[in-house]
Amino acid sequence: MKYVSTRGEAPELTFEQAMLTGLARDGGLYVPEVFPTLTHKQIESFSAKSYEEVAFEVMKPFIGDTFSDEEFKIIIKSAYAGFSHSAKCPVVQLAENHFLLELFHGPTLAFKDVAMQLIGQMFQVSLKRRGERVTIVGATSGDTGSAAMDAFKGLDSVDLFIMYPHGRVSEVQRRQMTTPTEANVHALAVDGDFDTCQALLKDMFNDFNFRDEVKLAGVNSINWARVLAQVVYYFTSAVSIGAPKRKVSFTVPTGNFGDIFAGYVAKKMGLPIDRLVIATNHNDILHRTLETGEHTKSGVTPSISPSMDIQVSSNFERLVFDLYDRQGLMVAQLFDELKSDGSFKLSENALDRLGNEFDSGRCSEDETSSAIKAYLEKTGEVLCPHSAIGVKVADEHLNNTAMITLATAHPAKFPDAVKKACGIHPSLPPQMADLFERDERMTRVSCDLAAIEEIIRKGIK
Repeated sequence: MKYVSTRGEAPELTFEQAMLTGLARDGGLYVPEVFPTLTHKQIESFSAKSYEEVAFEVMKPFIGDTFSDEEFKIIIKSAYAGFSHSAKCPVVQLAENHFLLELFHGPTLAFKDVAMQLIGQMFQVSLKRRGERVTIVGATSGDTGSAAMDAFKGLDSVDLFIMYPHGRVSEVQRRQMTTPTEANVHALAVDGDFDTCQALLKDMFNDFNFRDEVKLAGVNSINWARVLAQVVYYFTSAVSIGAPKRKVSFTVPTGNFGDIFAGYVAKKMGLPIDRLVIATNHNDILHRTLETGEHTKSGVTPSISPSMDIQVSSNFERLVFDLYDRQGLMVAQLFDELKSDGSFKLSENALDRLGNEFDSGRCSEDETSSAIKAYLEKTGEVLCPHSAIGVKVADEHLNNTAMITLATAHPAKFPDAVKKACGIHPSLPPQMADLFERDERMTRVSCDLAAIEEIIRKGIK
């Protein structure tokens, strides 16, 4: 399996190279040269297999000979050993034709754990074998950072630096990033929003002297391995309610487009998905793109669903690459326009293709709070604001096809918003009960690439 850049100018890489590289040197994102497919018989067999066994079957075609079968099985087993539910990503029924996929049973209570725990194990095995050490820098709107901290803390082959927007994540999210004591992990509070952090990260990758000096790697959803790990739970959840004999749709609360792009990959692999529904808050660039074909930044307004406070959805580039028949130079032109002008327009053909695969919906702050309260009263489920956006938008798209909505985080990560909406203050699980008593450690930084690069140089062990 080879991996190619969405902008067409970077060399083809193996899975291991793409995983350790992150962003391509032409500024693009790596994607598989082809999407492997699974037969209906293979998918049917998943109903009798554990989450770990399905993960092996789904991901194995993508990794080539990076890991032996036995090695990869051990990696997967280690990655999910710390999840609190035996099913890892269980499905619960909300209504006759509506189901909730709980993705918050990992160590930091968010869906990012599903991929990050796996990547941590893969990096450790790969780097140890190669005798190398890397510097991982990430940008987060909240959950990616805490999941990366947990996955990489204490590993002897990695120095990790996470940039997050100062004052724009929940207190639980912040403390999960600032309280680890391991010397190889560092939290950087950036004066700006998530898009500022993400732009700094991309500029860092495009500073090739710095990139090579510190052996820079990335674990944001720009890293293909992140997307790949998320493909698995589309298969396990769909099979649990009757696929492949039964078609399913998915509603995904998303800001950076990585989680829903994983659903697109699952469909490409043969999972019978009817519709993929994008659910956004008022930072709704993806919803507006589907409605108008205009992909236009409009500024980020803080919300009670901070992980979706994004206007530059990095993984949308991977989809655009397919919408334009994998013409890398065209993709590069469009995203150069987004960077310079804040906007680009999809061609009529690309917009038609987008509409053939995806639907979308937008949820206001009041509607989000109302959904939290309504679903508690109707089902007894306490939803985080992001998951509430998902179920509200899903309700607008229900039909005769079963709908699975992704619940992306535990409500205890956003206790203030949940309590204000429904009167319940969700408690952290026992292993995090002392989170607010732990000492915090972080560095406040301005939006200055050179200054941040110097902090990273000095922080490397």
